[in-house]
Amino acid sequence: MKKTVPFHLLVLLALVAGGRPARAQRAAATAALPADPAPYGRPFAGVPESQNATIYQVNMRGFSQAGNFRGVLARLDSIKALGINVVYLMPVYPIGKVRAVDSPFAVQNYTAVNPEFGTLADLRAVVDGAHARGMAVILDWVGNHTSWDHAWITAHPDWYVHDATGAIVTPIPDWKDIAQLNFANPQLRAAMLGALRYWVFQANIDGYRFDYADGPTEAFFTEALANLKAIRGRKLLFLAEGDKKKYFFRAGFQLDYDFPFIQVMRREVLQNGKSAKLLDSLTAVEYRGAPSTARMVRYTSNHDINSSEGPPQVMFQGPRGAMAAFVVAAYMQAVPMVYNGQEVGYAERVPFMGPRKAIDWTPNPALTQEYKQLLRFRNGSNAVRNGQLAAYSSDDVCAFTKTLGPEQVLVLANLRNAPVAYHLPAALGGTAWQNALTAGLVPIPDVPFTLQPYQYVVLRSLPRAANRQ
Repeated sequence: MKKTVPFHLLVLLALVAGGRPARAQRAAATAALPADPAPYGRPFAGVPESQNATIYQVNMRGFSQAGNFRGVLARLDSIKALGINVVYLMPVYPIGKVRAVDSPFAVQNYTAVNPEFGTLADLRAVVDGAHARGMAVILDWVGNHTSWDHAWITAHPDWYVHDATGAIVTPIPDWKDIAQLNFANPQLRAAMLGALRYWVFQANIDGYRFDYADGPTEAFFTEALANLKAIRGRKLLFLAEGDKKKYFFRAGFQLDYDFPFIQVMRREVLQNGKSAKLLDSLTAVEYRGAPSTARMVRYTSNHDINSSEGPPQVMFQGPRGAMAAFVVAAYMQAVPMVYNGQEVGYAERVPFMGPRKAIDWTPNPALTQEYKQLLRFRNGSNAVRNGQLAAYSSDDVCAFTKTLGPEQVLVLANLRNAPVAYHLPAALGGTAWQNALTAGLVPIPDVPFTLQPYQYVVLRSLPRAANRQ
């Protein structure tokens, strides 16, 4: 669900990230789990390590004219060709009809498929098709709240939070179509965990993106993720959508949505002309004390910002600004996510509620090839995915290296809509560099050289023998 983090709150984020971790919450009381269904299919052996993931978000309602699972199945080859190894499906569950606003984030039944999208067999076909192409599949899990016509409302009202008058409350006043669950209740926690296990067995999925993960408790996530990770033969990915980064990583998440990144990049650096060094500072704050394999998920579009504010070329000062932002998102210190349609430069919003509007997949070969080229190099570079980050930014150019063993990658991204001079730091002098995307030798002058508006350059150091020549 939509989350907005004003820039001034980044200061608070920095303080929280540097503070002493809170005392662990009490362990969740034991309650009986629902029985697991008979397993469908074999566990997928190709689930990537979290830091090696490249995610593609699918909004079924706008992905095809049919707006269903079969429309996704028809484009799996195109998704794979981008360099994707994780397909993330937005909520697949039936949605509520009481106090409804047509939001897929108002779940009516956690263990059923929304007939709008097809059947369980259709969902399985998408998962099987992705696995056959070497891609994992994660589902969107909306576990903080339910619709008002979920069966639990009448069968288990004590599973919800109530106000002083005894009425069930909403999580946030504006979200009137949903009811807040009470994670202090052990029976609720057991039912939720059972539903999470259900899709692992019933549809052979490979993990979850947890919507509004700031809502449920750390104790619940600690218990639930440990339980899911213990399923024999399974490797699962867990992505939190929220701001409680250190709590998420303690609880067992490997990935977390990076809300601040897109705001700092868009509003502060590109729109307001503030220093690109803000991105270096933000990255340092976000990873302070994080496990070595934990990653923020950075993106230039997703369902919320696309539907409310437009596609990347609107968000980031035009097509070239959007690509410069994407390079920083994908290469700096994160897992990249592509939102459906951005790879062809689709210029319209893709609604996920209300009137449907399907993506126009008219080919844009040059842009699609650019995304493929960038993701292909990232996927093949151990340094980009797992290397040590060192920042060399100027006020106008986001510049950094990623180094692992003998491989070093240098990324320069001009974040201004004007030519900018940049002088390579002395620490990087004397290295022979190759264009990482075209393999051509790149002579680096000793004087400042010019990057064109929103131009980015990705360089890879040549082997030591070449450096000595």
